[in-house]
Amino acid sequence: MSLKPHLLARFTLLAALLLVLPGCQTLGGWFSNQEPATETLPVEALYAEARQSRDAGNYSRAETYLTRLVARFPFGPYTEQALLDLAFVQYRQNKHEESEATLNRFIRTYPTHAAIDYAFYLRALNGFDRDNFFLQRIARADMSARDLTRVQASFEAFAELLRRFPESRYAADARQRMVYLRNFMARHELTTGLYYYRRGAYVSALNRARFLLETYPQSIYEADGVALLAASHAALGQETLAADARRVLALNAPEHPYLDGRWPQRPGLWGQLNPFGGGR
Repeated sequence: MSLKPHLLARFTLLAALLLVLPGCQTLGGWFSNQEPATETLPVEALYAEARQSRDAGNYSRAETYLTRLVARFPFGPYTEQALLDLAFVQYRQNKHEESEATLNRFIRTYPTHAAIDYAFYLRALNGFDRDNFFLQRIARADMSARDLTRVQASFEAFAELLRRFPESRYAADARQRMVYLRNFMARHELTTGLYYYRRGAYVSALNRARFLLETYPQSIYEADGVALLAASHAALGQETLAADARRVLALNAPEHPYLDGRWPQRPGLWGQLNPFGGGR
């Protein structure tokens, strides 16, 4: 006795489902066994999994466990450390805004924590690394010609760390980074001043040179600022002021190329680092 076509189709579909379902159950079990259930693990186990992943460099997995730990256990010693660890793994994944938000939460919630200086330090590092200053420089992109809002914010973040925790273990590194950022901002003024000078806007160039010297004294571009000052005065026909600036330059940087009558061409990589080519 043969089955009707519609009954045969139903039978075939049912047989296929019976064959596939055991495989789906096995596959589902395989996936479920890949990660411990973050919703059921106790806090100690959650943190252990996160710490193991962090130490192994698996920052994405560590972030998953730390995020669930903080959500499930909003208070307690594990949560305090988990917030710091979460900010760190976010920082290592270049999730700077998320890391800063996590650190701001930690600072607000635990202002007297033993590692509070680390929170301020890591927050400053997020700002410092966000624009990849060193990589941009290597790539010959003159970052000093760009807007300095973030650079200044990073400088202030390190300054805040030093004001609050002058004896912190992170203070020495913060000072070095502040020196770099300060020189970076001084170079911005010099780059802008040279731009104006090359286009004949000598008053604007003069103002930039003065601002550099007044705002960033003892920067590595101080001599270049004096050279730009002298050149701008000379271009404006202010020979007495130009001579005074040249005299100051000769006393403090006698090897500066401006004193030999040399002037930079369109800056290449070395010109970006030192627009006057002063050999420092």
